Amino acid sequence: MGATLQKMKRIAFVIYLIALHGLVIYFVGERVLLRFTNITPIGSEAVTDPSEVKAVPTPLPVPESFADPVDENSNVNVNVNSLPPVTAPHTSAGLIIPVVGIRSDQLTDTFTSSRSEGRSHDAIDIMAPGGSPVIAAADGEIVKFFDSERGGITIYELTTDRRFMLYYAHLQRRADGIRVGMRVQKGTPLGFVGDTGNAGPGNFHLHFSIAIVTDPKSFWSGTYINPYPLLKNGEYPQ
Repeated sequence: MGATLQKMKRIAFVIYLIALHGLVIYFVGERVLLRFTNITPIGSEAVTDPSEVKAVPTPLPVPESFADPVDENSNVNVNVNSLPPVTAPHTSAGLIIPVVGIRSDQLTDTFTSSRSEGRSHDAIDIMAPGGSPVIAAADGEIVKFFDSERGGITIYELTTDRRFMLYYAHLQRRADGIRVGMRVQKGTPLGFVGDTGNAGPGNFHLHFSIAIVTDPKSFWSGTYINPYPLLKNGEYPQ
């Protein structure tokens, strides 16, 4: 009887030691896992329904440096009346360069350049970005609109003294509010630089010519004079 009791005590003691070691291993092991691994113990995080629809956070505004660039030459929604006033480069009586943003040292004399069919240019090409504002080079009257295969979208302006015809060609479009019969002042917006007509796609420039009116009834066909020195020096044709 006594031997049996002693045996049972030993068995109970062994079970106690095993249980004690198990608890130690459990708590020490959990701390080791938490410290050296990314395992999250069950019960420390709420379990969510995978079908739950969560609100999408509002994105932060895009910094200006990463925003889509605005085309500086675009004339979309341009208010031609908001353009700054333009003054003559030398004397108030002289011509001004008919493209905003172009300086006299950027002009090239192409008056005598040859063109197709043996023609002479009889004008100068003022190179400028597409959409650049085209302005009246002198005071005058808009006397004709004409769209042609060669000139594209064009404007004819008769100077106030009715001695000279100013011709603007290859326009992208005419300015809003410009109409035939309208009197304009030097610097009045007339249209926008384009590549219409035979300019060639992407070859943006203003074809600008000056003709002496020899027949008032055929004002569009006079004797051409070179605009280059006049625009270069801000002079009026004599």
